[in-house]
Amino acid sequence: MAEAKKLSGPQRAAILMMSLGDDGASKIMKNLEPKEVQSVGEAMASLNNVNRDEVSIVVSDFAQTLGTQTSLGSSSEEYLRTVLKKALGEDKAENLIDRILLGRSSRGLEAMKWMEPRAIADFLRQEHPQIVAIVLSYLEADQAAEVLALMPENTRADLVMRIASLDGIQPNALAELDDILEKQFEGASSQYRSSTVGGHKTAAGIMNVLDAAISADVMENLKNVDEDLGNNIEELMFVFENLIDVDDRGVQSILREVSSETLIMALKGADEDLKEKIFKNMSKRASEMLRDDLEARGPVKLSDVESAQKEILGVARRMADAGEISLGGAGAEEYV
Repeated sequence: MAEAKKLSGPQRAAILMMSLGDDGASKIMKNLEPKEVQSVGEAMASLNNVNRDEVSIVVSDFAQTLGTQTSLGSSSEEYLRTVLKKALGEDKAENLIDRILLGRSSRGLEAMKWMEPRAIADFLRQEHPQIVAIVLSYLEADQAAEVLALMPENTRADLVMRIASLDGIQPNALAELDDILEKQFEGASSQYRSSTVGGHKTAAGIMNVLDAAISADVMENLKNVDEDLGNNIEELMFVFENLIDVDDRGVQSILREVSSETLIMALKGADEDLKEKIFKNMSKRASEMLRDDLEARGPVKLSDVESAQKEILGVARRMADAGEISLGGAGAEEYV
């Protein structure tokens, strides 16, 4: 496709929104005029072979534009935080903001975001565990979980422990790591500020999206080494069964965002108490239809159940990040 400098406005908007993910893009779309939605939508549909350099340029230009168009009397960084938090929720926005502010000209750590999980795992396999932990902390939770699942089984618990124990990274250490990665990805380094990478919450986020069997194994090994740390991470995790701790209004809000097919598949792997909680928060007619559909549905693959449950958990976490509902709980999860 065309060089990044020659991209049209709609194409730049399309690349930016696609880099923010489905949830962020949909929230932004809701605030556009119909003609703008059509224009950006057409640009999204026509985009292909967008390389990481083009994405990096678009995101960097976006950050710089914010710095020149803040009519609110605030700094560009403050404005950027406000805009992205409204679009993505606080946790996800902070992760993205750190990457933008840390690596506007970086091609090292930033380049890892655009690599396939297996390629990242292959690259990291020979690195010191502390470097692996920093890189995993820098990635999005779902990407980090895929990479962690591809690492040697006997290293996973140690890596999660290292991620949870991270308490920020000094600029010179981050610059040194980025410099190592730059030599692999032909980039150029820049100046850095300290970043709140890692910690218990980051570790819990990665554990949340790991395959259930791997997650349970990692947690068991982690607790064998440091039970308190394992318990702290587990308390920050939110799994499907924890939906029983969400209040009725929150459950009703989640159900409005979930398709019937997804709900049926997810409930095939749920215990009776959670099923009753769901039934209670539906109309009598809807709950009766759901019961009938569940009874009529035969055995299903565990992977399909887990996929449906993860989809619902994604909705729940997004709504919690937006302050629409409150979550709570911990836990883990066969052929149903």
